[in-house]
Amino acid sequence: MLVVVASSWDEAARTLVKRWEPHGAGLLTVNDLSRAGWAHYLEDPDRSRAVIGGRVVATGDISGVLTRLPAVTDQELSAIVAEDRAYAATEMTAFLMYWLSTLECPVLNQPSASCLCGPSWRPEQWTLAASRLGLPVAPRRRHTPPFGQGISAAMDEPLFSFPDTHTGVVQMTVIGDRCIGAGDEELARQARLLATAPGVDLLAVVFSGPEAGSQFVDAHLWVDVSHDAVEESLLDYFSSHAHTSSLQGGGA
Repeated sequence: MLVVVASSWDEAARTLVKRWEPHGAGLLTVNDLSRAGWAHYLEDPDRSRAVIGGRVVATGDISGVLTRLPAVTDQELSAIVAEDRAYAATEMTAFLMYWLSTLECPVLNQPSASCLCGPSWRPEQWTLAASRLGLPVAPRRRHTPPFGQGISAAMDEPLFSFPDTHTGVVQMTVIGDRCIGAGDEELARQARLLATAPGVDLLAVVFSGPEAGSQFVDAHLWVDVSHDAVEESLLDYFSSHAHTSSLQGGGA
């Protein structure tokens, strides 16, 4: 069973799960965390259970997880009394972080200490990593209000901007060893290389153009799953890595 962890409002995730129905896919939202049926046994994983799309399933039947939820927010917990939502959101996030970290199946991406779907790097961190790896990088400017004007002034303009020449940007999507996009093969190599910096297997990398030598513009974990090639590569990733995981588990 493939599981997509996402917000209740993530229509792209719902569409993906619908398309993956032949593979036994299910959508795990915050609503499932409030339903009875969860059980987790450290010493006896075969007894562990999870609630996916309102249905109780054996954790061992999950063959792969795609995480599209950075954290649980109190805005999604309308069924919980208002004064308890912030606390419940924090606890649910902590539980999901632990649960995802203990799964033996492939998880894209493994949670970090600050985000359920991987490292929550700021744009400057991605730019620094790209530069250190030898990628040509686009200048990045941060806009901050003059001292004394307060936070509200910063909200009137974007925190980050890029030169106007970046109108024909190209996005390369890294999925494991594969890279999908309309850019040159050199950009694909650079995108795969950048994904190794934080140790992720799923990453979208933006370049200023499709040609070799184009500048790195940005990177993020929010991959567009609506493209057929991305969807197919995700399925291939889970299929191949699930087989590897089963072999490793059998030899332990």
